[in-house]
Amino acid sequence: MSQGSFDLSGRTALVTGSARGIGLAIARGLAQAGARVVLNGRQTAALEQAVSTLAAEGLDAQGSAFDVADEQAVRQAFQAFDEQGLHIDILVNNAGIQHRAPMLELELKDWQRVIDTNLTAAFLVGREAARRMIAKGNGGKIINIGSLTSEAARATVAPYTVAKGGIKLLSRSMAAEWARFNIQANSIGPGYILTDMNEALVNNPEFDAWVKSSNPAQRWGKPEELAGTAVYLASPASDYVNGQIIYVDGGWLAVL
Repeated sequence: MSQGSFDLSGRTALVTGSARGIGLAIARGLAQAGARVVLNGRQTAALEQAVSTLAAEGLDAQGSAFDVADEQAVRQAFQAFDEQGLHIDILVNNAGIQHRAPMLELELKDWQRVIDTNLTAAFLVGREAARRMIAKGNGGKIINIGSLTSEAARATVAPYTVAKGGIKLLSRSMAAEWARFNIQANSIGPGYILTDMNEALVNNPEFDAWVKSSNPAQRWGKPEELAGTAVYLASPASDYVNGQIIYVDGGWLAVL
């Protein structure tokens, strides 16, 4: 297989929730492979800073600030892409939030907020992207970011677990309906990654020790360690891979 199988030159990738953390690392990896990347987030200042960071590295990046959980905002964002002549060839649904609480104390509004951001948003953005991929007729790539909780549950994060379990099956549903249009929809399931979202867990000595002792790699993962899998799933190298989830977890699930 030639290196060109992983070349993303001439393609445009939208990465949601990419002002920092995993999303920014994946966007950087896609841009390094040749793609133009569209970063997304709700915080305009943080988004502009992320775009500037990638641009300073010589990468082709621009920003698009909109709320991925707002159906009207998603439609307007894609209409703006249309007006700019910007076609999304690769979509990475990464935007996500966390809310920790025992289920008996969990309020419906917090449950719904996590489900809307982590699962429903992937459907909303995926639907708009797929409509245009199908209309153009050149296929496309959709990468949904799952989690270890796409496979296994942990206490106090029920809405996150349910959403990430849904991400795995949303990818399969997308594959079932859109494969005939040459669209591949797959998921990445990150393990415990050093991100701002996990900062409280990293700083908890007991939890930090548990992560390291229960993982064969004996360490936390780094955001940039997800980029290679994202490039693979975004590239021609994965054209016959569809509806799958690849766990990037240091072997954590292998030893449960």
